Amino acid sequence: MKLSPLDIRKQEFKKVMRGYDPIEVETFTETMANEFENLLKEQNDLRLKIVELETQLKDYKQMERTLQQTLMQAQEATGKTYEAARRDAESIVKEAELKAAQILNQANEEMGKLNNEITQLKSRKDSLIGRLRVLLSSELDLIKSLEVGNDPVLSNDSSRGTGKDNIDLDNILKAIENVGTPESH
Repeated sequence: MKLSPLDIRKQEFKKVMRGYDPIEVETFTETMANEFENLLKEQNDLRLKIVELETQLKDYKQMERTLQQTLMQAQEATGKTYEAARRDAESIVKEAELKAAQILNQANEEMGKLNNEITQLKSRKDSLIGRLRVLLSSELDLIKSLEVGNDPVLSNDSSRGTGKDNIDLDNILKAIENVGTPESH
């Protein structure tokens, strides 16, 4: 049986002789009814508070789930971004390495061509110097023979013995001097 403060207040007791003092019983029941009423109010307030706290708890749990999902999504996004950045960096490095290799190959090819040209030019220079030495040597021999013998047959034809017509020695010597200078290249 559930009691309410009103039930306690309305409760009546039989009157008997030698019973309890009715004023004391009424005072006690009134006090008890007031206390019971306060307890019921407090219980009701606590129930409301429990409902409110349970609602808040549900809200907080929902927020926690949302935050966890957001955190997981952020971590996934960060991981994907990091991975994409790593792949991009690797791609850039590979591309740079390929370009560097191409540039190096081109430079090596150019260097090879230049070395070949230098070799050819040195060979041509050496050949020209050799031919000029032979020519100058034969011309000197001719000059010596002309100085010594003063042969009229040789003096009429200055190209005899060389196979060349009227060679200008000064121009040849200037050309030889210019072969080794940078301006001539």
